[in-house]
Amino acid sequence: MKKYLNITNFLAMSLCGFLTGTMVSGNPLFINKVSAEEKENKIIERVTSSNPAVTANRLSEDFISVSKNVTPAVVTINSTKIVKNNNIPDDPFLRQFFNNRNVPNEQQSKSQGLGSGVIISSDGTVLTNNHVISGADSITVTLSDKRKYKAKIIGTDPRTDVAVIKILNAKDLPVAKLGDSQDLSVGEWVLAIGNPLGLSSTVTSGIISAKGRDHVGITDFEDFIQTDAAINPGNSGGALVNLKGEVIGINTAIASKTGGYMGIGFAIPSNMARKVMSDLISKGKVTRGYLGIQIQDIDENLAKNLNINIADSAVIIGDVVKNSPADIGGLQKYDLVESVNGNKVIDSNSFRNTVAANEPGDSITLGISRQGKKIDLKVRLGELENKIAINQLEDEQQ
Repeated sequence: MKKYLNITNFLAMSLCGFLTGTMVSGNPLFINKVSAEEKENKIIERVTSSNPAVTANRLSEDFISVSKNVTPAVVTINSTKIVKNNNIPDDPFLRQFFNNRNVPNEQQSKSQGLGSGVIISSDGTVLTNNHVISGADSITVTLSDKRKYKAKIIGTDPRTDVAVIKILNAKDLPVAKLGDSQDLSVGEWVLAIGNPLGLSSTVTSGIISAKGRDHVGITDFEDFIQTDAAINPGNSGGALVNLKGEVIGINTAIASKTGGYMGIGFAIPSNMARKVMSDLISKGKVTRGYLGIQIQDIDENLAKNLNINIADSAVIIGDVVKNSPADIGGLQKYDLVESVNGNKVIDSNSFRNTVAANEPGDSITLGISRQGKKIDLKVRLGELENKIAINQLEDEQQ
């Protein structure tokens, strides 16, 4: 009897445990059924999403959405410059012949310029290219809805080809958002929005073909985004936009043998444009950090002569300006500069841009290799003035 009770108790406890476990965990058959349905739904979703037609429609919807949101903030810029033509020399004998009156030695003509711009504040601040409005005596801005305004120049920076203008007597204007160009990836879809050949509010699509393009020969400070989105004359100053609807570049130039689109366009990264714009608005000029060195990329021959691995090397200092921030900070000729504030130096141009992006008075930490010894040097930057680069590779002058 005792044995029977023990068995009964055991069975009762087991049954109770089973019921309790069932109540806590739920019906295992129901769980398996839901999991199977979820799994099936995911498979269907994956198969459906891989359908070319569905994928194309989704991409088309993205293009439409971005175009609707950004196009109103992209404007047409018409600039007029008065050009004086001297047809007859200003000769004293000639003046005497005309009795110093009505000497026909000067005529005026108008030079017209066409480009694009991006409104970045509702009160009418516009980002564009320096070459679009350089030397303009009058500027007219036309919105996508055909409204026209006069504008004035706030500031220009020929060294990056960035300019800022202000639309006059306007408010509550459509605005485009500046994105972070550092987050771009090669292969990413982008749209170019502008006014090529006077065709207003034109949208073209493409991808990011490359980043960090330099030695193109367009400006002193080059860090271009390359794209295959169609860009033509008139697109300059317009927007290069990601599929989030953010302006990540200001279109500035094309590489072409014909003067028209050949699949290679360049845009100024939004981060560079933002910094230049901020300086022009707040200071009336662009301030840049200055070291005072000449730098050079390391090629195979130089790496062999210095007995270093070219894959691990960065840039080499060719000379140090006496009493410059670099000299005071302890930099020496033939130092290898490997990093700036812990970030690896890729080449001379990127190093130059990194230094220039800092404000005068900022301190940066340079990772140096000197005769095989690793050194960290903290250098306080001076201000880069309008020095003209002698050689894009060698003259860092910072």
